[in-house]
Amino acid sequence: MTVLKVKHRTEYRYQKPVVLGKHHLMSRPRDSHDLRLLDTGITITPQPSELRWMHDVFGNSIAVATFAELAAELTFESTFRAEHFPLPTRTIVVDDYAATLPFSYSASEDVDLGSSRARQYPDPDHKLDTWVKALLERTASYATLDVLMAMNSAIREDFSYQRREEVGVQPPVETLDLGSGSCRDFAVFMLDAVRCLGLAGQFVSGYLYDEKLIGAGGGLVGGGATHAWLQVYLPGVGWVEFDPTNALVGGRNLIRVAVAREASQAAPLVGSFTGTASDFLSLKVDVEVTAE
Repeated sequence: MTVLKVKHRTEYRYQKPVVLGKHHLMSRPRDSHDLRLLDTGITITPQPSELRWMHDVFGNSIAVATFAELAAELTFESTFRAEHFPLPTRTIVVDDYAATLPFSYSASEDVDLGSSRARQYPDPDHKLDTWVKALLERTASYATLDVLMAMNSAIREDFSYQRREEVGVQPPVETLDLGSGSCRDFAVFMLDAVRCLGLAGQFVSGYLYDEKLIGAGGGLVGGGATHAWLQVYLPGVGWVEFDPTNALVGGRNLIRVAVAREASQAAPLVGSFTGTASDFLSLKVDVEVTAE
């Protein structure tokens, strides 16, 4: 079994020392049947006056750092080692009643899934609805998994990937109009698309690796930084990972860190400083995945 080591470094630079506000860091995966966490570490410079841990409403692990001194540079470096056991596509067996669209979740599931079925972005001209309908018509069987895999592949094939450093995501209609976006834009697009079908979905933030090119900085799209994808809840198998940026299914090559209802709730690092906009000089993020 391969042991993966992930190093995630984020560096902020300012024109002069500024007052640092509270920062929330999400970089520690949770142990699960598909991920066994071996060890973790975190280094923050300057050293925070207080560092505490909490679980958010989704159960994600968050480090909260508070600072007492001014600084012209702020660096977060987190590391972890883990064994990963992705779900092979062939083992995704959906319950018979949910094997074909449309279907309804059971009463107990529906209560707990709640807002994860609600679309997050307006679509006044029904552009996303039209895109989903066209895809359904091309998938004659209406088999649930076939439709989701076709949707996952269509985004990979029909849209152009563009790495964006800007904060936030594009609304799905904008991504559709542009025909391009980042990994988080594609995840948000497919998330609202599956919700058009009445399915429950969640936004996921984490890391991407390629077994053949670990540490080489090539191969799959979206490596070298944090990555984003989504989960869809399918009766009989549970939450299944879909990465439309690379058309991956089942969590292969994906290391899940944060899961949330929408993208803004799964940002890897959120913080603030007191000063003028011109005080901010640069933000640099490096992610390195190696195998032991």
